[in-house]
Amino acid sequence: MTTLTHRARRTEVGKNSEKKVESEEDMSQDRNQDNEDSGDSKDIRLTLMEEVLLLGLKDKEVLLKSDSPTGDVLLDETLKHIKATEPTETVQTWIELLTEKSETWNPFKLQYQLRNVRERIAKNLVEKGILTTEKQNFLLFDMTTHPVTNTTEKQRLVKKLQDSVLERWVNDPQRMDKRTLALLVLAHSSDVLENVFSSLTDDKYDMAMNRAKDLVELDPEVEGTKHSATEMIWAVLAAFNKS
Repeated sequence: MTTLTHRARRTEVGKNSEKKVESEEDMSQDRNQDNEDSGDSKDIRLTLMEEVLLLGLKDKEVLLKSDSPTGDVLLDETLKHIKATEPTETVQTWIELLTEKSETWNPFKLQYQLRNVRERIAKNLVEKGILTTEKQNFLLFDMTTHPVTNTTEKQRLVKKLQDSVLERWVNDPQRMDKRTLALLVLAHSSDVLENVFSSLTDDKYDMAMNRAKDLVELDPEVEGTKHSATEMIWAVLAAFNKS
């Protein structure tokens, strides 16, 4: 299900050596993290779903704290379903209900499924100038494809995730930037981490994969109860782990 496997020709990197992080380096990374994140693309704002889709392209009881419109059609559609549902459902149930390819078929809840999610997200990326739309002929039919046109934006995103488990690795999910942590969890659950780390050298690839593996194999039930933890991120990871 996941992409957290080593390349066949690579050797196992010792976990003990990976987890040794100098205290001075940790403090420096914490001080610089917010400044570096604020330096990301200021002209283009992508949602997490758009970022996960972009990473995957080749060159999961939910209590609704706020039902205010987000400006994102898919998120607002999801919030509408959650708000209108009584009693409340779990994170895992909502992931199953909202997924087009859900294996839990319930004729009374088909209205909750989000339709054409990939195509709708791709359309958003086209509108933001990240992708373009092309028609390709395959014998008897035409297929719509969305090649990446803004490679700079994709490389920025790839480097952000690579750095989060390499140069800016803090060895503690509670100290990680929450959006980056959420993106790593979603990229792992969507099987696109291989795309993210594939350009790395052998030793860095192994280190990145080991650290990402250690991260997503943490106990979500334990991590979600820790001080300053973002409970929803760990609830989503737990839901995907059970699916």
